[in-house]
Amino acid sequence: MSYISKRYWPNHRSGLISEIGGISRFDNDNALAKFSGLYWSEYQSADFKAEDTYLKRTGNEYLRYYFIQAADQLRKYLPEFSQYYARKFKESKTHKHKRALVLTARKTVRLVFALLREEKLYKSPIMKGDDCIS
Repeated sequence: MSYISKRYWPNHRSGLISEIGGISRFDNDNALAKFSGLYWSEYQSADFKAEDTYLKRTGNEYLRYYFIQAADQLRKYLPEFSQYYARKFKESKTHKHKRALVLTARKTVRLVFALLREEKLYKSPIMKGDDCIS
């Protein structure tokens, strides 16, 4: 995992790793997202498919919390995540911050899954802020 913030990120890093357990338990990032409760319900009937669905509240609530808090920190320090958050914020019609943050957390799930599966540390080419170390 990346060392994003001197004060804050280590707590989330250890929480994520302890709640995930072994990454080999999950076949892909979708399975990890479902385990953490970061997935949306699917509402459809015949030819109708709803666009406005709700976030499922099942899954590991602590892991969901750690992913959302980590995504909030990543959007503050990494331009890639802040641009993604801003784009999702503009796309949302209601609850803009919450939706954008949860979608950023879903992107964080993909990042964490890939890093743990490959057993690599994340090194960002550019970080924002004075509170960052590489």
